[in-house]
Amino acid sequence: MFIFAHPDDIEFGTAGTAIRWVEAGAEVAYVLITSGDVGIADLTLTREQAAAIREEEQRDAAAVAGVREVIFLREPDGTLVNTLDLRRKLVREIRRFRPEAIVCGDPTVWFVDGTYINHPDHRAAAAAALEAVFPAAGQPHVFQELADEGLTAHKVRKVYVEGWGSGDTWINTTGSLDKKIAALRCHKSQLHTWDPEPMIRQWSAAAGKGKEMAYAETFKVITLISDDDYAKLTNGSD
Repeated sequence: MFIFAHPDDIEFGTAGTAIRWVEAGAEVAYVLITSGDVGIADLTLTREQAAAIREEEQRDAAAVAGVREVIFLREPDGTLVNTLDLRRKLVREIRRFRPEAIVCGDPTVWFVDGTYINHPDHRAAAAAALEAVFPAAGQPHVFQELADEGLTAHKVRKVYVEGWGSGDTWINTTGSLDKKIAALRCHKSQLHTWDPEPMIRQWSAAAGKGKEMAYAETFKVITLISDDDYAKLTNGSD
């Protein structure tokens, strides 16, 4: 399950990994916390109209990646806050989908290369995702009322935190890069006439440099359930 703030966040950063996992047979879901409705700077559109455009673009992008499930939580775009109510909403989705892995942003990243201040929505979304994963989603006494919906506690095995060019795990996206770029191009309201391909190839090549990968995405991976313990769980062993 990929949890991010806005439509296009996944395509810019981690869609190459999503595509690889889908092609390997994994079931993947996208959770977009907002609908990106302030991301279209056109005052002739209402926020509701902008949200509809961006949600459609995100669904189209997910279809290119082979992802069939896209959830929009429709939290306020541009003013996202990491609240207990948002945590509950994310725990609901985690307990419903029961993912082995969560992919999210890094709430500690404020500045990138001296040219960019990380969007506050990105940081709020990342913090909310991590706090929903641990300990909330796996603790049956937290948001116990969700059990009334048939949503019981679920422990996520691994968390992949977007590396922003650094990390401890590299995913080879050489075979999925073209599809990642095609998915990103679905976000026409954001790209206009700009072609993102040169930049995406540059970022991906830099990530794979020295790792015998033409293109890559990088992550910091937190293992919450060890491989041995996970094997016991999936085999029904004590």
